[in-house]
Amino acid sequence: MSAHEPLSDHDVFALFPNVMIDRDNIAHYRALAAGHLAINRCGDCGYWVYPHRPMCPECLSWNVTPTEVSGQGRVFMFTLIHQLRDPHSNIMEPVVVAAIELVEQAGLRYLSRIVNCPLEEITLDMPVSLTWIPEGAPRSPAFEPASAQGLEARG
Repeated sequence: MSAHEPLSDHDVFALFPNVMIDRDNIAHYRALAAGHLAINRCGDCGYWVYPHRPMCPECLSWNVTPTEVSGQGRVFMFTLIHQLRDPHSNIMEPVVVAAIELVEQAGLRYLSRIVNCPLEEITLDMPVSLTWIPEGAPRSPAFEPASAQGLEARG
């Protein structure tokens, strides 16, 4: 397999052994493995569909395909997790988990970590950009503070 070939379903399952992967979200995880954040989008009305489903909830079209997002958004809500879930993890400080509202669509929120930001500086509506946590394989998507420039107005 070359570096440009998409991963097989078997390879995606092997990379994410503890994730519930199904036919509706496997393209999302295949994109994550390639270093892209893809969300299902309706080809008929343009509505972004997340969590991943095979049918658009706006127009009831089955013409839904994974589409890469810009990686720009704002913190909608966040929480700190103080309990270690993996005893083999090297994370000792609280983990910041947030719902990031992506600029592509009002209400389109992606749950992820916030990194590269002191806890006391995280605020609601803070502009953030997609980044990747390099530890582990595959890398994990996360968000970090961004300038307000480049954020599109949401409609």
